[in-house]
Amino acid sequence: MALQISERVNALARQAQADLQEQFARIDAIAQENTMRVLAAFQDHRVAEGYFAGTTGYGYDDLGRDKLDEIYAQVFGTEAALVRLQFVNGTHAITCALFGALKAGDVLVSAVGAPYDTLLGAIGVVDKGPGSLKDYGVEYRQVDLVDDKPDLPGMARAAADPRVKVVLIQRSKGYSTRSSLSVEEIGEMCRVIRGSNPNVSIVVDNCYGEFVETLEPTHVGADLVVGSLIKNPGGGLAPTGGYIAGRRDLVEGAAMRLTAPGIGGECGCTLGQNRLLYQGFFLAPHTVAQAVKTAVFAARMMELLGYATKPAALAVRRDIIQMIHFGQPEPLKKFCKGIQFGAPVDSYVTPEPWDMPGYDSQVIMAAGAFVQGASIELSCDAPMREPYTAYLQGGLTYESGRLGVMLAVEELLGPEA
Repeated sequence: MALQISERVNALARQAQADLQEQFARIDAIAQENTMRVLAAFQDHRVAEGYFAGTTGYGYDDLGRDKLDEIYAQVFGTEAALVRLQFVNGTHAITCALFGALKAGDVLVSAVGAPYDTLLGAIGVVDKGPGSLKDYGVEYRQVDLVDDKPDLPGMARAAADPRVKVVLIQRSKGYSTRSSLSVEEIGEMCRVIRGSNPNVSIVVDNCYGEFVETLEPTHVGADLVVGSLIKNPGGGLAPTGGYIAGRRDLVEGAAMRLTAPGIGGECGCTLGQNRLLYQGFFLAPHTVAQAVKTAVFAARMMELLGYATKPAALAVRRDIIQMIHFGQPEPLKKFCKGIQFGAPVDSYVTPEPWDMPGYDSQVIMAAGAFVQGASIELSCDAPMREPYTAYLQGGLTYESGRLGVMLAVEELLGPEA
């Protein structure tokens, strides 16, 4: 059965793509440079088929796992890395990084307002159960945005307290409406924070941002970057997991939190999944480019229909996330329904708002993915609260992402399209 797309939507798609040729060329150039860096790391570490063999049980002496750590460290320009299937999501990896770097009496500062919803429980800002940083005696403070932008003087003042041991920077906007941070902006924040407190550790939640630019936060002063393998760096192939890359002592501290003191990164079997982690990381620069192209195409389509988008279609990208402001719940639901209909998996399902674990309001999520919850695959989600903004991300191929967006527009416009 052929996909039912009206001539009006097809015409809008042709116009949108024609408007984006320079933007697409810029995205392709970034992917080329990042691919060169990843390929060089694979060659420097003499990757061979034997690295793809997995381990069971304790996972001692897993050469492929340990070499992948070294490859991540080289690509991110760091001393060490920890790439593990045992991280259940990005929140888990970030939490391990924070617990590894903080102890009772220390202060954690969030540099750009409140972090992503799911981290609030881990920090203890909201009560999501026992075991938060707050429960272990870590104090939390945050530097709120000023006019929806980072407050550099505020960061300097907050970091000046010698009890502040970690400053957390969230690269992506999450469910806020601020702009995501560029690597250049993160570099400036690092300089300001370090100038105020040379002993502080700067941890960047790098989710959704890897390979969108040609540099990563650890190239410009961050001590640690953390992310999920079912987002950008997994390339659409990683079945689960997360990574931490940065200063050796901080990576080691996170590893001890993931497993146990004295075990750290020495254990953790890979169960035959190493090839997918290697191949996914190799494909990641290209796959991320496909997701960014899908995002700018979606932005341009919606702009042609009169909707407000952020970032704008022609803006330089900082992550793979595209915001679309609907203002009302019903058009938001229709758009998500259309994205789900454009998925290769569970296309027949109608997404509905629900009480998603870790969130303080109902969330609607369209995500017909080969890997459950994989944000590098085309998905669209939104908290069901004003201003009813959809957050679209992913697209394993631009061709499939383009079709998904077109079907969402078809659903939004209804029979009159």
